[in-house]
Amino acid sequence: MTLNKASIIVCTLFSLLAFNAHANDHDHIEMAVNDANRNIENKARDIYRHPQKTLQFFGIKPDMQVLEILPGRGWYTEILAPLLKDQGQLTIAHFGENHPNEHLSSLHKNMMQMMAASPNVYGKVKVVNYKESDYLSSVPDASQDMVLTFRSSHNWLRNGGIEDIYASFHRVLKPGGILGVVQHRASKGSDPKKSAEQGYVPESYLIRLVENAGFELTGASEINANPKDSHDHPEGVWTLPPTLRLGNIDKEKYLAIGESDRMTLRFVKQ
Repeated sequence: MTLNKASIIVCTLFSLLAFNAHANDHDHIEMAVNDANRNIENKARDIYRHPQKTLQFFGIKPDMQVLEILPGRGWYTEILAPLLKDQGQLTIAHFGENHPNEHLSSLHKNMMQMMAASPNVYGKVKVVNYKESDYLSSVPDASQDMVLTFRSSHNWLRNGGIEDIYASFHRVLKPGGILGVVQHRASKGSDPKKSAEQGYVPESYLIRLVENAGFELTGASEINANPKDSHDHPEGVWTLPPTLRLGNIDKEKYLAIGESDRMTLRFVKQ
């Protein structure tokens, strides 16, 4: 069948509109990554964490409802908040100020102070407790377009509950919603429990676990790969920057390696 001239023009216009919308999303991400409110030390780690490429890979859009899991000191929150503040909604799931672990409680308090200091950036951000009676119990079912988790899965494997945690991500996502995962990657064939004690998780294990929670893997990227990381260090992943747990012992060696080798996975809720 031959398309007439009018049909060709309509198809071309739709293609251009789709391309421009996609390009515009990329522009929004780039502006958020370059936002003046970002901490200078955090920006210096972009060379390891590739936030622009990572968020583009996940398919984030500025009008999405996004849930960030355990943001720690807010490295990604600094980018997500300005990206979503005008059209979308960022919710962060944190430990809460009454968490029995003093370190985790202080992380929450520091996050609250950071956000209170810049209400123009963080004024719309919602904060929920990561766990109360259950994981994400205050987040409504099927309410989120995207859930993001960065470098936390090893802790859930070490401490227990990883299956329930990923099930909670499935519950809060809308049908077709996106789950973005970045995680320190263990060597192939590693025992998940043993490698998790070192901060690493086997990629095949994690994919299988997430798929068993009701997700479909739709993309795996090497954006955050680091072939210099042998996955075998005296203090596990914490030997490497930014933690550098050994202090000045072989510091230059570990700085030369850089941050850990990481898997970057995109799933869709089925």
